[in-house]
Amino acid sequence: MNAPLAPAFNPSLALTLVFAAALLLGLGLKFWLATRQVRHVARHRETVPPAFATTISLDAHQKAADYTAAKVRFGLVETAVGTAILLGWTLLGGLDALNQALLGWLGGGLRQELALIAGFVLIGGLIELPLSWYQTFVIEQLFGFNKMTLRLWLVDLLKSTLLGALIGLPIVALILWLMNAAGPGWWLWAWGVWMGFNLLLLLIYPTFIAPLFNKFQPLEDESLKARVTALMQRCGFAAKGLFVMDGSRRSAHANAYFTGFGAAKRVVFFDTLLAKLSPGEVDAVLAHELGHFKHKHILKRILSLFALSLLGFALLGWLATRGWFYTGLGVTPSLQLLVPALGAVDPNPNDALALLLFVLVSPVFSFFIAPVMALFSRKHEFEADAYAAAQTNGQELGSALLKLYEDNASTLTPDPLYVAFYYSHPPASQRLARLDAA
Repeated sequence: MNAPLAPAFNPSLALTLVFAAALLLGLGLKFWLATRQVRHVARHRETVPPAFATTISLDAHQKAADYTAAKVRFGLVETAVGTAILLGWTLLGGLDALNQALLGWLGGGLRQELALIAGFVLIGGLIELPLSWYQTFVIEQLFGFNKMTLRLWLVDLLKSTLLGALIGLPIVALILWLMNAAGPGWWLWAWGVWMGFNLLLLLIYPTFIAPLFNKFQPLEDESLKARVTALMQRCGFAAKGLFVMDGSRRSAHANAYFTGFGAAKRVVFFDTLLAKLSPGEVDAVLAHELGHFKHKHILKRILSLFALSLLGFALLGWLATRGWFYTGLGVTPSLQLLVPALGAVDPNPNDALALLLFVLVSPVFSFFIAPVMALFSRKHEFEADAYAAAQTNGQELGSALLKLYEDNASTLTPDPLYVAFYYSHPPASQRLARLDAA
């Protein structure tokens, strides 16, 4: 009597199960961490931590607690909506339906593939638009941070949409062409194009893109300019200019940053930052940013982006030729890909489908390495703080950080596990403790 045959391994079903399991596990972890954060912040709402009792008022502490809780709760709504949208596009057949509809209308080829990607982006943007509006005009408005009018918000939306189409569609078209024409090693060529595109953006963003959304005026305060110039010379740093950005036009949040690459580097101060910090504190904040360059954090991040994107393109190059990658995620690929033995000629390539599925699914799995990336980011912030304390007055850096934490309503009592998983910057207590120790 013959033994019963074991069921054949079904890679399509396996991918479906692995994807669903990762999605549910990630969703559960996000909700658990968010719940911990809200409870931890609420538990410490009524008392300012002893280390900040003489510098932060109870009202400011409670505002930060309430703002944090509101953002985390809204983040849960965004997570739930995003999960539903992801399932709709994949296992529930939304992407497949859109693809089939466009195939029937446009036929195959590059035009249909670009239409598929554009339709995907447009539909996703429209679905998420109410969430963006709510975050700006309800949450940020409620806590006094929003300075945008509805008209400005709509103008920004129109500009970013047009800019995304003008910049995004050509680069996507080039990558799709490479996927179809460059043979099995297309992913290496596409990776090179993608990296070159990102480096080009670093060069042109300060001069051509950022001014479309904000006004940048040269720093006019001569005494502050002299201090900042002296600091940069002392640190061996050169920039193309010192600029003040009209951040107050959109938000009350304050910040300073470097932008650009190579000779195109600029130092940019939000006008809200200059209004809140003393010249010495501005010096210290700028020295912190210089610390990132001195420790080569920017270069390390660019190299990390290069390496991770290379792995991503290589993985996509392999997955794009596997029929189970499509069917396991709710999409019907072309006949040639599924049954190459038939020798079918495929007029409808799967390149756009492969790109979109990869973009949709990869965050589900990369979410689990987020704590590692956050850990390195917090380490870099500590190193930049130490550099700033060595180049300027460490006490002024501490007072500047306190003002920024207070003005941005950042909670002083976050949950440690939430910090470990999400925070790219260390909490105020840890940063100030390090500065005091130094």
